[in-house]
Amino acid sequence: MAKKKKEDQAEELEVKEEVQEGIEAEATPEKSELELANERADEFENKYLRAHAEMQNIQRRANEERQNLQKYRSQDLAKAILPSLDNLERALAVEGLTDDVKKGLEMVQESLVHALKEEGIEEIPAEGNFDHNFHMAIQTVPADDEHPADTIAQVFQKGYKLHERVLRPAMVVVYN
Repeated sequence: MAKKKKEDQAEELEVKEEVQEGIEAEATPEKSELELANERADEFENKYLRAHAEMQNIQRRANEERQNLQKYRSQDLAKAILPSLDNLERALAVEGLTDDVKKGLEMVQESLVHALKEEGIEEIPAEGNFDHNFHMAIQTVPADDEHPADTIAQVFQKGYKLHERVLRPAMVVVYN
């Protein structure tokens, strides 16, 4: 009987091991399915986060573009008006104008300059040192003791900028 009991215990142990192996075998596919599901969930979360970040970037770029369009909306109109302003200045420089005509031209010029300033358009200063970002040298003259090199000698045409953007550089003569 003791022998049979040992055989039964050995058989029972064998069955338990088989059952345990079966459970582990069944658990492994479930575990791998769970791992796959978790990996897919992580992948979807990653894709969602990337898409969300991309949408935020698109919105930010659209807002910046809208702000730039608003900021520089008057650029084309200003470029069209500047030649008329130049012509008014040339007309005012003509000698022999009657006081009434001169006063009328000055009033028109002042109103144009005021309207441009309200839109953020300013004249580029054309005195002192030459700055290639704001000035265009159309001619050079020799420098001397009173006039050092790279300074502006004469302004042929005024330059204008809209905020920090140059609409038209000032055309100048530079001491060289």
